[in-house]
Amino acid sequence: MTYPSPDGTEDRPAGHAAPDGAIDSALARITAVDPAKFAEAYWGRQPLVTRADELAGADGFRDLLSPEAVDELLSERGLRTPFLRVADQGKVLPAASFTGSGGAGAEIGDQVTDDKVLRLYAGGATLVLQGLHRLWPPLVRFAGRLGDELCQPLQVNAYLTPAGNRGFATHYDTHDVFVLQVDGTKRWRIHEPVLPDPLERQAWGGRADEVGAVAEGPAALDVVLAPGDALYLPRGWLHSAEAQGERSLHLTFGVRALTRFAFVEELLALAAEDSRLRATLPYGMDVADPSAVAPELTDTVSALREWLLTADPIRIADRLRARAWPAQRPAPVRPLAQLAFAERLAPADQVKIRAGLRWRLHDDGSDQVVLTLADRTLRLPAYCAPALHFVLDGDIHHVADLPGLDDDADRLVLVRRLLREAVLVPA
Repeated sequence: MTYPSPDGTEDRPAGHAAPDGAIDSALARITAVDPAKFAEAYWGRQPLVTRADELAGADGFRDLLSPEAVDELLSERGLRTPFLRVADQGKVLPAASFTGSGGAGAEIGDQVTDDKVLRLYAGGATLVLQGLHRLWPPLVRFAGRLGDELCQPLQVNAYLTPAGNRGFATHYDTHDVFVLQVDGTKRWRIHEPVLPDPLERQAWGGRADEVGAVAEGPAALDVVLAPGDALYLPRGWLHSAEAQGERSLHLTFGVRALTRFAFVEELLALAAEDSRLRATLPYGMDVADPSAVAPELTDTVSALREWLLTADPIRIADRLRARAWPAQRPAPVRPLAQLAFAERLAPADQVKIRAGLRWRLHDDGSDQVVLTLADRTLRLPAYCAPALHFVLDGDIHHVADLPGLDDDADRLVLVRRLLREAVLVPA
């Protein structure tokens, strides 16, 4: 069941919150192509190079991460594995070569050691800072905005390569990437896929010989990225990158999108409900004999085909939601400030939904309304439905304006609960 909005239109049964302060498009900051054209011509299809003069200029990405910020992360933030990888001559080095004890009061043995990193980098190794979408505030915010626009989870890594060095051999990724050149220049040689649209289980290592052979041929795209330039690269496209006459720092935003194969996986999981597909194979059957397999295969495919025609989109969506929502984290909340705000909450205070929060509001047929989140389910009295619908719409609201409740005392109880559950945040 859906709930009517104040203007009489029908609310969507599922949604997510708009990003904080996201007036300009995040995608427009890294491509100069209209989103509709990008979706039609480039998304999952072909690479796209966008020059700095089409975007924000040569300093366009330094606010997201700068060489000075990299120094701070490596020396003062107590990084541990796997937030740093180090590659040399195309090989990933063992963590022990750049980590050590955290010292007194930090009983850990894998903290990044700045002097070890210094020696490795000076010797030509590439540094890969990983998971920056969870670590560095400007990238937490921007990745949240971009992921919200794409409706896909993102991961953010930074690659710092010494002059004239190449961190990794030619390879392909099993996810799309946006590359943002921050500092220095880097030459990218890109070849067409040997396996279009590879799944995560189809990594390039299983096709190393084929990848190496294609990489010996002419590149489909040979381009040098300078500060402020951006590159979009669909999954499967072969690539290698080499720093030019100076160090190079670039960011990669990996798009961990679900594929149609996720539908196949969930359909097959549900197909186990069909007793025909759970049936034991005939007694004494030699499964290595094609002539014995053929009739059973025919019957199995027939039964599977019949079952697939009955598949329920609601059940598939429920299963896909359980996979997709936890992969995309909402905006951070500050626990102490959040609780202090909830404790002193007043009717005149303003609140809004937490940016990037995925949710679904529905009636379970009882006297409760159900708010489904990525990691939990909240059940509230059914009379709260109009107020929930109102406060989850993405706008900023005064507590006193929530509809459908008897008085401000009830409104404060509901909003405090939603603040403590990190559904709402102070506006």
